[in-house]
Amino acid sequence: MSRARWTRAAAEAAGTALLVGIGTGTIVEAARLGGIPLWLMASAWFLAVLVPIVLFIRFSGAHLNPVVTLALAVSGRIDWREVPFYLLGQFSGAFLGSLCVLAALGDVHHLGATLPTQGNILRAFPAELAFTAALVAAVFVLSDLGEGRARWRILLPPTVVAFATYLIGPWTGSSLNPARTLAPAILSGTYIDLWVYLTAVPLGAFLVAVLWRPRSVDRLDRGPGRGDISS
Repeated sequence: MSRARWTRAAAEAAGTALLVGIGTGTIVEAARLGGIPLWLMASAWFLAVLVPIVLFIRFSGAHLNPVVTLALAVSGRIDWREVPFYLLGQFSGAFLGSLCVLAALGDVHHLGATLPTQGNILRAFPAELAFTAALVAAVFVLSDLGEGRARWRILLPPTVVAFATYLIGPWTGSSLNPARTLAPAILSGTYIDLWVYLTAVPLGAFLVAVLWRPRSVDRLDRGPGRGDISS
């Protein structure tokens, strides 16, 4: 097993810890304060995704999400041998981030766990599926074209997450990421309607992965983290 794969796993762990720490930490702190404007919550999640992308895209591509990694593998964009290392990094990072929130802010508001509002799974399921599909599509644009000479493209995934937070956050908590959902759920003992997120989110990613095959592009425009990762 190469050092490069462990480096990518470490980058995914650190990046996912940042994502979960910033994002769910904002949810918990907002609950402690009695609430914050929805646009501010969406902005926090935008930064929660953007910061680790900027920091770690050159090392691992900054997937930060198990279904993103699986979608990249299903579509042929990465080697399946990479997947266990990415998943190990993402889930361990998510739990680390959630543990930091617990230590810093306490077990408040289920540590930011995702819950369908009033148990309305008929609304939560399609909302999570659709926005996860949009997130994976944004990642595929970045994967196929790279950050290269158009670095503004790294804004696409965090922008989708921000819109999801603003539009469906009040309904579902806006997961789009099983690691982000499982870590606070397990640590806070919150398992209500957890199956919704563990089925709708992977399904949305899988649909895009099957329908959107990779395109051949100039390797120089892929940017760091999007080149040959089979070593």
